Amino acid sequence: MRKAQVFIDGQEGTTGLRIRQMLDGRDDVDVVLIPEADRKNAAARAEHLNRVDLAILCLPDDAAAEALELIENPNTRVIDTSTARRVNPEWVYGLPEISPDHRDAIRSASRVANCGCYPVSFILAVRPLIEAGVLRSDAPLTINAVSGYSGGGRKMIEVYEAAATAAREGDARLPFSLYGLLGEHKHVAEMWKFSLADRAPIFTPSVVHAFCGMVVSIPIPAAYFTRTGVDMADVYAIWSVAYREALMVQLIDPGRSNQALRGAFLDLDKLSYGNCVELSVWGDERGLVLMGRLDNLGKGASGNAIQCLNLMLGFDETTGLL
Repeated sequence: MRKAQVFIDGQEGTTGLRIRQMLDGRDDVDVVLIPEADRKNAAARAEHLNRVDLAILCLPDDAAAEALELIENPNTRVIDTSTARRVNPEWVYGLPEISPDHRDAIRSASRVANCGCYPVSFILAVRPLIEAGVLRSDAPLTINAVSGYSGGGRKMIEVYEAAATAAREGDARLPFSLYGLLGEHKHVAEMWKFSLADRAPIFTPSVVHAFCGMVVSIPIPAAYFTRTGVDMADVYAIWSVAYREALMVQLIDPGRSNQALRGAFLDLDKLSYGNCVELSVWGDERGLVLMGRLDNLGKGASGNAIQCLNLMLGFDETTGLL
């Protein structure tokens, strides 16, 4: 039986390397790699892009756009991990758990825009509550989130690894730091569109000196629910129905919430190097905090791209992920 051919354009980047590692050893795909000397050769890239079943673009926005212009073969399907096409109506947004219909749309799509890392938790936590009529769609939602430094790509990785070297030589490491304070973060548009919220959330991202991992929190005062008395059990029940067939979503039962903690702490790195997202809910009568935890390079990037690849090529959705 012929293997599906997959080309990773941007095979040496953070996302591309993880995808290569995850596909290594699979007997159902043939990963096509471009020689080092040809990585910036447009003709060589075009030849690779046009002869495969699926191309995964692990490139910055502008470079991904250039790669798309090189594709002339209508049979080459594409997963783009860059930001620019995530809210483009001509592309299918690459987050399978949005709904069963959305999963089917990914299966049949020729163009899929892989989701961003921060939006995974926000969309999956909030969307079912709005759909169920429990959370007001006009609620002014806020997001407080922290990621490992690999989420910033090669430049941020270099900065933090240099800081680690300096720390060994006696200087302080980079502390917990907020960023994206001078303008709208690139993930806000997809958070807004696919959560079904009426207004864009206020988003405060941050980074710590850990390579990967991510925690996303969404505090919701009680007044923003559509009825009084909405509690953790109600949220868990709605999520349980929405994600009953979503094997990459792990739900924490509020009655057993201690299983999510390490001592008294909800750690950033529990799901690091994994491909699932964990959702939990906390709070009391004053309001609830929706929490998501994942690996920013796993379910937040490369792992999710593999999940979309599996759907598009007709494989079991979780192949190579669990």
